[in-house]
Amino acid sequence: MGLRGLLCVCLVSLLALQAVAAQGSPTRNPKGGKAVDGVVIRSLKVNCKVTSRFAHYIITSQVVNSADTAKEVSFNVEIPKTAFISDFAITADENAFTGDIKDKVTAWKQYRKAAISGENAGLVRASGRTMEQFSIHIIVGPRSKATFRLTYEEVLRRKLMQYDIVIKVKPQQLVQHFEIDVDIFEPQGIRKLDVEASFLPKELAAQLIKKSFSGKKGHVLFRPTVSQQQTCPTCSTTLLNGDFKVTYDVNRDDACDLLVANNYFAHFFAPQNLKKLNKNVVFVIDISSSMEGQKLKQTKEALHKILGDMRPGDYFDLVLFGSAVQSWKGSLVQASPANLEAARNFVQQFSLAGATNLNGGLLRGIEILNKAQQSLPELSNHASILIMLTDGEPTEGVMDRTQILKNVRDGIKGRFPLYNLGFGHDVDLNFLEVMSLENNGRVQRIYEDHDATQQLQGFYEQVANPLLRDVELLYPREAVSDLTQHRHKQYYEGSEIMVAGRIADHKLSSFKADVRAHGEGQEFMTTCLVDKEEMKKLLRERGHMLENHVERLWAYLTIQELLAKRMKLEGQEKANVSAKALQMSLAYQFVTPLTSMTVRGMTDQDGLEPIIDKPLDDYLPLEMVGPRKTFMLQASQPAPTHSSLDIKKLPDQVTGVDTDPHFLIHVPQKEDTLCFNINEEPGVVLSLVQDPDTGFSVNGQLIGNEAGSPGKHEGTYFGRLGIANPATDFQLEVTPQNITLNPGSGGPVFSWRDQAFLRQNEVLVTINRKRNLVVSVEDGGTFEVVLHRVWRGSAVRQDFLGFYVLDSHRMSARTHGLLGQFFHPFDYKVSNLHPGSDPTKTDATMVVKNRRLTVTRGLQKDYRKDPRHGAEVTCWFIHNNGDGLIDGIHTDYIVPDIF
Repeated sequence: MGLRGLLCVCLVSLLALQAVAAQGSPTRNPKGGKAVDGVVIRSLKVNCKVTSRFAHYIITSQVVNSADTAKEVSFNVEIPKTAFISDFAITADENAFTGDIKDKVTAWKQYRKAAISGENAGLVRASGRTMEQFSIHIIVGPRSKATFRLTYEEVLRRKLMQYDIVIKVKPQQLVQHFEIDVDIFEPQGIRKLDVEASFLPKELAAQLIKKSFSGKKGHVLFRPTVSQQQTCPTCSTTLLNGDFKVTYDVNRDDACDLLVANNYFAHFFAPQNLKKLNKNVVFVIDISSSMEGQKLKQTKEALHKILGDMRPGDYFDLVLFGSAVQSWKGSLVQASPANLEAARNFVQQFSLAGATNLNGGLLRGIEILNKAQQSLPELSNHASILIMLTDGEPTEGVMDRTQILKNVRDGIKGRFPLYNLGFGHDVDLNFLEVMSLENNGRVQRIYEDHDATQQLQGFYEQVANPLLRDVELLYPREAVSDLTQHRHKQYYEGSEIMVAGRIADHKLSSFKADVRAHGEGQEFMTTCLVDKEEMKKLLRERGHMLENHVERLWAYLTIQELLAKRMKLEGQEKANVSAKALQMSLAYQFVTPLTSMTVRGMTDQDGLEPIIDKPLDDYLPLEMVGPRKTFMLQASQPAPTHSSLDIKKLPDQVTGVDTDPHFLIHVPQKEDTLCFNINEEPGVVLSLVQDPDTGFSVNGQLIGNEAGSPGKHEGTYFGRLGIANPATDFQLEVTPQNITLNPGSGGPVFSWRDQAFLRQNEVLVTINRKRNLVVSVEDGGTFEVVLHRVWRGSAVRQDFLGFYVLDSHRMSARTHGLLGQFFHPFDYKVSNLHPGSDPTKTDATMVVKNRRLTVTRGLQKDYRKDPRHGAEVTCWFIHNNGDGLIDGIHTDYIVPDIF
């Protein structure tokens, strides 16, 4: 039986190869492995080879189907987010299926139809804080076997005095041949090598894990037998469930570590025995109301610990921003015991204060650092650092992101780095990332979890001890080209600066590296030369592997930097950088955010090849390069549930349409809500929002309620929505089954089972798995689509959609449609309240738009938070399809199609 790629994304196991559950009891494999529905993992091996920080992993697993029928199995592997997949292959029934890396546009055009029937095969999804999960499902024939082989690569970054190799382990059954083999080759010599397995007691780990290192070589081997994997002597369950972590560091005899092979070089700079620089640090802290509860408590705990780690020569201040901006001192003060104690008291006592004036907070912090450098000469030689923590988006003061970026750039002017910490999932991490990159810093997400305090403190520890500032690594211009980043604002204790590049032909003799920087009380200067005899010796020892790894290390660093650089650019500059990153990704066969891998010869039921995609970390945009359009695909961790308006803050303020279809219009001037129904036939398309100034529109098509009761009014519901923004060639078709981006030009299709974050120019779309999606248009509106699934006891027998307006204040005054006409202020008066024909309800006279109407006080429901039961909303009901409230009559809003 041939292979069939199943359309499924499984966020399940780590390093797992498993049979899909079926009826019947699992069988016991005679060699000790436990078969799941006749399927057993015969072997699972991880081979990792590290050469000068460049790690190359191969995961190989063989599964055997001993049953008389074909079985479905899944291969699931967690890999670091910083890694690039470079190869994948499956061998089954003596047939080989290999990966083919191509540009993402081509891959998705081939694959898009397959997503309609469910979730996507072979997609890489974010999993946890630092890992991504690769999953693929196949069918294995009766009494046959399949072998999977996945290759991925990464550069190991030094943090807090060590390099980390993390391998996720969770086979979910006993494995006949399980092995992790790590081979390390470091020309500088290995100084230390440690191993820990989170799933093994220390005593057992010491027995089962073999490690050794001497000179340039280190080796780790973990090869437990089946009995050593068991949780108890008679158990069929496995101990293997957790992290297998190898940590090491290299010797640092001097600051020079130059590696040259095949006209490529790698320079590793991490000088030792330097005096620590004193630092000027300003902490800019978000105290808006969304920080309430555990986030505020953990932030205060982290600040207390960070203040305790300040050294006497350091200077600091604290800036808080909510609706307003306040600073503790307004200028830098020395970290004396008295000042630190006063700062702790300030931290303990501050409280939350409204909205988020992010721009104001940052500019105050920048002003404090700039003044200190200009007016206090003794502080000008310190390492200045700005650290900002926020959990949301700007909602007060300057809110335009482009203007905020410019303000921060103009304020800092390259003088010091800005580190942005995004707390939780409601932050625009892309925006914070661009801001950090433009100002020599970086961004880090702080996850809302029990250890958020430790996360904050852990970040600070990485930048707590600057050793050098204004570091430049210089190389002869005529000898080198294609350098990676070689200028850094600061070098921190425990880290490492890494530079790679190409050496021109016949220029090796003139190749050298000059390093210039400012240290504590003195200038730092050194020159690094290539030890040619040592290089010949290394090449004899490591041969082609060394040459290959140095070149691929350069390619990896270059692609990473190009991907970061393109985030800061627009227009043709961005297109040029994207094209270069794509060209290198294809040349070196890396699955990056610009490329995808298809598996040749392996097809699904539609005859289409599975696709392997790489998401960017967290919510950074993944924009595809293509003719005319750029659009972003990202599946990731639970995405924000709103864009620029917090639903939790507006429990009773609802404008939207839901169920049969009931329209709700919030009137803020009256602090009240109006409501009306539209009764039309299934298939009719209604205009909900139409902005003639921009062309933005939302149209909805009605569907009937299946299996309705004979003789009763058949309810109608929205079963198809079309959201269009012609200015950016954006179209989004939403049904209860799928979400399709740009359906007219063959865009990708997503399932409601996906968790995704999409960007096309000025439009952001967030898909929240099985729940809702949010569309946000820059200088436009923000809208939410709620998914309603049929559930037991529901009167509705068909899945349908609700549509809500979260923010419309930037829409033009000419916006129209059944909802759009109410985006801007209007007035009405209610009088003559009296019992209606239904004695339980109140009727009244309403004067609106110079018309006198009889209206009824009633209840409708807002389903944004609870799609099943909803929350009751009191409203004045306008009868007869909203006649007298809406402009014209309801049939005026019928349009030919959703676009």
